[in-house]
Amino acid sequence: MSVNKEIKRVTTHVLQKMKVDGERISMLTCYDYSMARILDDAGIDILLVGDSASNVMAGHETTLPITLDQMIYHAASVVRAAKRCFVVVDLPFGSYQGNSKEALNSTIRIMKETGAHGVKIEGGEEIIESVKRIISAGVPVMGHLGLTPQSIYKFGTYAVRATEEAEAAKLINDAKLLQEAGCFAIVLEKIPALLAKRVAEELAIPIIGIGAGKYVDGQVLVMHDLLGINKDFKPRFLRRYLDLYGEIYNATQSYIKDVKTRDFPNDSEQY
Repeated sequence: MSVNKEIKRVTTHVLQKMKVDGERISMLTCYDYSMARILDDAGIDILLVGDSASNVMAGHETTLPITLDQMIYHAASVVRAAKRCFVVVDLPFGSYQGNSKEALNSTIRIMKETGAHGVKIEGGEEIIESVKRIISAGVPVMGHLGLTPQSIYKFGTYAVRATEEAEAAKLINDAKLLQEAGCFAIVLEKIPALLAKRVAEELAIPIIGIGAGKYVDGQVLVMHDLLGINKDFKPRFLRRYLDLYGEIYNATQSYIKDVKTRDFPNDSEQY
């Protein structure tokens, strides 16, 4: 399906209508102005300024080290480029878990200092008061259930979540609590496809998957994974659309060769 160019700006209302109409929602992570401009021009529906910046931009092993100030820097860069898409920003680890007032204060900083359109927060029942408080301030909230990377040390593994009946039941209950609290959408990460299908069918709000199968209302991937900038990360759910690692590697080697052999710059490339 071609991108709907009639939509001047993707909003929570537009995303809800897409679910009702059966139009799949496209979402990618993004962390800088130049890439956001390309993705927005291409017609992406949602850009997520993910705390995955901790991994792909800063080289950390987990998402935990990234700070609120760093997230604000990345988010402001993305928002400056986004003319059509909806921009949502991850609340980083440590900026909301303490209490709902801290969550609201972190959210207010993100909204005021970046111009973003909403925030994403990991967890279910445990953080429901924070979700309600943020929404009561007029800020759209996207939930995140299943594999929640900020809790990786609790899980101890990046394996598929909610394969057991008890955890699956909790996930369904958490999803319903998030909807009741007012979330406009929920990301489901790395859970069985049929469980994600059930959540998407039972909830009225859009459900966006990453490693959650094809039956949900939309998909999200980390931009660096989709473009093949990372070459080591190879989960089953990832489809690579480019090998930018190879392209950039080869281009750099060509540049080095041309500099060493004095081929660059040539006569037409100087003043």
